[in-house]
Amino acid sequence: MVARTSLDQHPHRPGRFSLVAAVSGDRASGLPLWRPPLVTNNVHTNVQLKRVDQALFDQVAGVARQHPRLRKNHNLHQESDLVQRFLNVLQPGTYVRPHRHVRDQPGTGFECFLVLQGAIGLLVMNDDGTILQQERLEATGPVRGIELAENQFHTLVALEPNTVMFELKQGPYQPTEDKDFLKGFPSEGSADASAQEQLWRDRFR
Repeated sequence: MVARTSLDQHPHRPGRFSLVAAVSGDRASGLPLWRPPLVTNNVHTNVQLKRVDQALFDQVAGVARQHPRLRKNHNLHQESDLVQRFLNVLQPGTYVRPHRHVRDQPGTGFECFLVLQGAIGLLVMNDDGTILQQERLEATGPVRGIELAENQFHTLVALEPNTVMFELKQGPYQPTEDKDFLKGFPSEGSADASAQEQLWRDRFR
């Protein structure tokens, strides 16, 4: 037997109303009741997600090992997105020319690193290339990530094979304006660059 009915706003669907029946029997015959959304393979059909798992780490690390730069990005964002978010997978020997990130709006040139696998060495420099501070970021260590303020010259080295870090910084990505390189350091791909990277990596031994 139906005791009463009322129109209630469904808690999970703002702006949508469903007819709710309070019943004293086993069912309310003829009254429409809210039903949960269709689920396929235990996933709601409207769910969108990108998995960041070990299989992805291994896949991108394999590409990085074969790449001339010994590193490879896996973007989770589109180039036009206002927030850049991506995996950077690095192998020992990769050379990152010292640079800083400069933006038109103050406070938007920051960069955030979080090591998910392996370890990196981060070096922060002044305008003449003098090292001001170094940090070891390690997935299993006491320091796993760091946020670097804008206008800070920096470089990094991979301290373990297949190192994976998550990076977050302001978008959208503009290749010609993203980095301001520090003068006096070799370009990527040169013998001098390889020697310089080894000197930096030796600081973390």
